[in-house]
Amino acid sequence: MSQPQAFTEAVQKGYQFKGEQVKIGCGILNGEVVKDASIYIPLKTLNRHGLIAGATGTGKTKTLQLISECLSDNSVPVMVMDIKGDLSGIAAAGTSNERIVERSAKLGIQWKPTAYPVELLTLTGGNGVKLRATVSEFGPVLLSKILGLNDTQGGLVSMIFKYCDDQAMPLLDLKDFIKVLQFIGAEGKAEMEQSYGKISTTSTGTILRKVIELQQQGADVFFGEKSFEIDDLMRISDDGRGMINILRVTDMQDKPKLFSTFMLQLLAELYASCPEEGDLDKPKLVLFIDEAHLIFQEASDALLQQLETVIKLIRSKGVGIFFCTQNPQDVPASILSQLGLKVQHALRAFTAADRKTIKQAADNFPESEFYDVAELITQLGIGEAFVTLLNEKGIPTPLVHTMLNPPQSRMDILTEAEINQINAQSKLVPKYNQVLDSESAHEILSAKLAEAQAKTAAENNEATASKEANTTSSRQKDESFFDNPIVKQVGRTAASIITRSLLGALGLGGRSSSRSSARKRY
Repeated sequence: MSQPQAFTEAVQKGYQFKGEQVKIGCGILNGEVVKDASIYIPLKTLNRHGLIAGATGTGKTKTLQLISECLSDNSVPVMVMDIKGDLSGIAAAGTSNERIVERSAKLGIQWKPTAYPVELLTLTGGNGVKLRATVSEFGPVLLSKILGLNDTQGGLVSMIFKYCDDQAMPLLDLKDFIKVLQFIGAEGKAEMEQSYGKISTTSTGTILRKVIELQQQGADVFFGEKSFEIDDLMRISDDGRGMINILRVTDMQDKPKLFSTFMLQLLAELYASCPEEGDLDKPKLVLFIDEAHLIFQEASDALLQQLETVIKLIRSKGVGIFFCTQNPQDVPASILSQLGLKVQHALRAFTAADRKTIKQAADNFPESEFYDVAELITQLGIGEAFVTLLNEKGIPTPLVHTMLNPPQSRMDILTEAEINQINAQSKLVPKYNQVLDSESAHEILSAKLAEAQAKTAAENNEATASKEANTTSSRQKDESFFDNPIVKQVGRTAASIITRSLLGALGLGGRSSSRSSARKRY
């Protein structure tokens, strides 16, 4: 059997599945595309998560776009974190060119420009559906992780949530939480300590500083009403295709705290809201995190722990998570080991450290009789990648050098006019972009403090008025006493006696004494 024939049979055996599947490309052997060596991905396994890796400019974002299109065509909703801003073009039909025509001919496919149903989402109040969540929905444990608090400070946060629950004071946004911190640090401290235990002023101050730090990264826009409902990420369009939800986070590079906050809330909400489904024929939702290295570089320990936990447990709820990054080593080993599908674009070797990284990446793939992976991984062309995945039985498929299909949507950004048009037609913008400010802890405590201050002011005014009245009454009594003629006469007599006594003590007793002394001398 010739090598091309053996290669074709190996690919067909490894990449032909019983259930629903999507074609993403064809295998390459000795630099030539083998049309009969089609590479399919079974929808049944896409909840086992995946990795799309490769150096800048190798086409990994277009691979993400291609898989998103395939999922949408098969009625699977998608959510994409668009950090570079170049994924919004999925909403518009692509434009044919010589490279697309040439690639389609090599792959033996019919390329058709297609626009996909898209919702544009935003965390920072930009042009799109505004994602929000309330402080209460986070809960004390998750909020403490976001703020990076120790056990003592986390215990105080739990106490605050308990107090607000008992007093029926909703914690909706950060100003609510800050108001409670200020209240228990001053007027409400005695009240809380009586019911919930000792409160450390130092811990209160530390938590307040952490919250302000979160505010500085724009968290005030994220916390509040109306809370985004997870079910709205799992919508099917009117034509039966899965909605592609594009979260535009192009300004998140300098706001790692806010992005971590969102990721923690989203994953926690997905895990808590989705019921156990077991092994479905296709996933309920697939989440793509583009430029994932930016997340892991800035991620807190809480986020890493939460990601690892969710990756391990959320598969049975029908949700798949894919990381798109420049190097497989950007993803922690504990998470990398949980990923079923791996699409590896070219890596570049400029230094000894790069060559070591490439050797490690090559060792992580299944052995292949058709490729020298460590050598070929630096020579892959744009839109080419090594592909391997877990089949329906959980067995790794052969590693295949693959030429990937070109996306059918636009491989570029949308114009501002096109973005405005999408938002104008959105069913979610009217639902989530209205500003709500319901009565919550801030208003309740402000009213309580205002009432207490008014009561204190009234008491002070009453005390001042009483004191002034007493002073006036005493002055009037004194004046009436000294106006009495008898009192005045007694006063004059007493004054005369005192004056004489003082003059006598000073040897100035008067003229009669002087005359008596003179008589004695003569």
